Amino acid sequence: MRFAGKFWKKEEILKRVGDITQIGGTRLVELGEGKEKGVIAVDFRCGNGFNFTVLPDRGMDISYAEYQGKALGWISPTKQVAPYYFEPEGMGWLRSFFGGLLTTCGLTYAGAAGEDPEAECLVSCVPCKETNKCYLGLHGRISNIPAEGVVCGGRWDGEDYLIWAEGHMRESIVFGECLEMERRIWSYIGERRLFIRDIIRNIGFIPSPLMLLYHINIGFPLVDEGSYLLGAVKNVIPRDEEAQKGLEEYNHFSPPIPGFKEQVFYLELQEDDKGMVTVGIANKGLMEGMGFYVTYNKTSLPFFTEWKMMGEGVYVVGLEPGNCHVQGRAKEREMGTLEILKPGEEKVVELEMGVLLKGEIDAMERKLAL
Repeated sequence: MRFAGKFWKKEEILKRVGDITQIGGTRLVELGEGKEKGVIAVDFRCGNGFNFTVLPDRGMDISYAEYQGKALGWISPTKQVAPYYFEPEGMGWLRSFFGGLLTTCGLTYAGAAGEDPEAECLVSCVPCKETNKCYLGLHGRISNIPAEGVVCGGRWDGEDYLIWAEGHMRESIVFGECLEMERRIWSYIGERRLFIRDIIRNIGFIPSPLMLLYHINIGFPLVDEGSYLLGAVKNVIPRDEEAQKGLEEYNHFSPPIPGFKEQVFYLELQEDDKGMVTVGIANKGLMEGMGFYVTYNKTSLPFFTEWKMMGEGVYVVGLEPGNCHVQGRAKEREMGTLEILKPGEEKVVELEMGVLLKGEIDAMERKLAL
C-alpha cells in the first residue's frame, strides 16, 4: 500500500502497528443527540486525510467527507436527520436533506414533486384522494430507508488493505412495487477515492418504474470564487428561464450571492472509448490545486444534471448522474425516458469518486481536452 509518502509491503506495515486500525479502517457508531439521535453510521479513515461517513440508516448515503481537514461535501441546515422524521409529501423531503457528499434519489420516483396521471394511487393521501392519481413528493424515498444486513470491516487484499461497508434497502408497498437496492461502498488505506456498487432488483411481480439520481453535493472550500466544472461537455440545456440567465457561466462559480435562485442545467457529457464519463470540480486556489471527480458508465446513467446554487448558506454545486432528469416521473414518461424494471430484472450501477491534486487536475484537463 502507499502510506505516509511511500509504498509499504503488508509485512512491513504489520511489524509497525499493534492493529491496522492504528492507521485506518472502519468503525460502526451510533449518533447520540438531536434529530440524528439513534442513527447508525460507519466512519471510514483512509490514513492519509481522506475520511468519510456512511449512514446505513439513511439509505447507505455518504454524509460528511474531507481530505486533510478540507470539507468536500456541503452540509445543509438540517444536518443529519434520522429517517423517522421523513416527510414524503410535497417538498417535505427538504426537511431531512442533509446534503453531504451523496444523497441518493429514487427508487421509483425522483425529481420534482407532482402527480403521475398514469399511475393509480394505492393510498388515500391528502393530495390525491379525490383523483385517485398518484401524487409523488420530491426526490423519492430511498435516502430515508434504513439498511438491513449492515456489515462493515476491512481485510488485506494482496499488499493493499480494503475497507468496506454494505447493506440493502427495500422500497415496497402492498399491492405495488417491491424494489431492493444492495449497496457496497469501499476504499483502501492510502487512497483518496471511494467506490460504490449498487444492484437494484425488482423482487416483486409487477413491472416498476426505476428512477435513480446520484445527488453529489460539493461545497466550500472546494466550491469558491474561481472554482470551475471539469468535464467534456458536448451540449448544455438550461432547465428553465432562471437557468437560461446563467447559461454562459454554467461551468464557473462565484462567491455567495444574496437572493440567488437555483440554476439547473442538463449536460450532455462525452464518454471515453470504454463508455466511461468523468466530471468534477477544480479549485486551483485551494492547496495549490485541489478537485473532486466522479466516474461512471454512461450506459447505466445516461443523463447528467448540474445543480448550481450560489446562495448564502445554500452554497453548493450538485453533480448528478442519473437515469432520469429532475422534472418528475410524469415528465419522464412523456419524454419516453422512464426506465421500467420488469419482475426479476436487476440494474447494476458503479461509481468512483475521489480527490484530485494539482498535477492530476492538469492531467484530467488534458484527457478531457479542456
